[in-house]
Amino acid sequence: MNETICAVSTAPGAGGIAVIRISGPDAISICNNIFTPHTVGKDLFSQKAYTLRYGSIRHGKELVDDVLVALFRAPHSFTGEDTVEITCHGSVYIQQQIMQLLINSGCRSAHPGEYTQRAFLNGKMDLSQAEAVADLIASTSAGQHKLALNQMRGGFSRELKELREQLLHITSLMELELDFSDHEELEFADRSELKALASHIETVISRLANSFSVGNAIKNGIPVAIIGETNAGKSTLLNVLLNEEKAIVSDIHGTTRDVIEDTVNIQGITFRFIDTAGIRETHDTIESLGIERTFQKLDQANIVLWMIDATQAVTQIAQLSDKVLPRCEGKQLIIVYNKADLVPTPTSIELIDFPDNVRSIFISAKQKEHINKLIEMLVEAANLPSFSQNDIIVTNIRHYEALTRALEAIRRVQAGLASDLSGDFISQDLRECIFHLSDIVGEVTTDQVLGNIFARFCIGK
Repeated sequence: MNETICAVSTAPGAGGIAVIRISGPDAISICNNIFTPHTVGKDLFSQKAYTLRYGSIRHGKELVDDVLVALFRAPHSFTGEDTVEITCHGSVYIQQQIMQLLINSGCRSAHPGEYTQRAFLNGKMDLSQAEAVADLIASTSAGQHKLALNQMRGGFSRELKELREQLLHITSLMELELDFSDHEELEFADRSELKALASHIETVISRLANSFSVGNAIKNGIPVAIIGETNAGKSTLLNVLLNEEKAIVSDIHGTTRDVIEDTVNIQGITFRFIDTAGIRETHDTIESLGIERTFQKLDQANIVLWMIDATQAVTQIAQLSDKVLPRCEGKQLIIVYNKADLVPTPTSIELIDFPDNVRSIFISAKQKEHINKLIEMLVEAANLPSFSQNDIIVTNIRHYEALTRALEAIRRVQAGLASDLSGDFISQDLRECIFHLSDIVGEVTTDQVLGNIFARFCIGK
């Protein structure tokens, strides 16, 4: 924290300009050493915060670039430290020259996520907000953007703060009784009030924990497994949905031997399509492993597209129904009859009896017929609830695990209150619940956890 750090905050080759960020106690003096303002007598020490100054950066007498310098004074900056941002032309050579000048003047290169880590350590944001910064940068859909922005602005943090305050209220009353345990007639905590409060807290934590299934689908994409026999057209459909030649398409059976995954944004929803190995009886060891992975991905998927060659529909359904249908209970199953252009009268196929939750569609992946209708069915099957930017939906697995542990603790509190358990046991469970909620916002997080979190950030953020 006593060192001044620098990094390029824009992606290499991202555009005509680049931004180099410098933060730390010597940020202004170091930048002042390499920057010459075009207005005489207007160095960075005299520059007002939140203003731009035009000038040049030179390496000796050689001009490196004409730049704009933005100044932010502590504590009113992203990191809470003195911060300077140099906007230069996007040439990689120019960026390297400026970085070298900064390092020679006393800076060091920033680690991944170090700017956001300093913002957290300087109290500019809590840990859940810091993690949301990475989610916001990585967002590729409207849903991801809304959730990350809400969390970064502290919506989730405020909800947790209210919960912790309520828990601390219960804990203080319970522990006050323990201080006067030799006076059994004293009862500072009304048990009926505590039961009601514990019930409310349990409800809120349950709601937050249960929102993870939706949040995870929005953040990481809804997993859609494309399954079926070999040569049913699974890889062709994947390529059509992704609009690129992602998977090898061949008339040879068993071409796809491993899982191929990719994501695509459809109507604001991110779908993670998984092309799997064709299901058939085989003695090929590698193909058998691929088929085993097919069933693993089937179990993990929210939506299943069962591809069936319409010219062999009755046979393929009879061979795979016992393997597929039991694994699709609780999932959205869409039977996709492919090669429909080769079947003049599909009426007999439509009469095949399936459970009520199963829907079907006839398409030609090769001819790209009825693909838009299939996409509409996918969006409907996603069944994502509408939400606003202010809704609290958990998207982070670390937060979910902490909420799950907090939920277990508060339920032990409820059980203890119901059975008139001793106050010291109830207090222990209350403190554990507070601990797990505090872990989410970084109040009790270890350096190792912090290192793991910020290591996933990009350099320059």
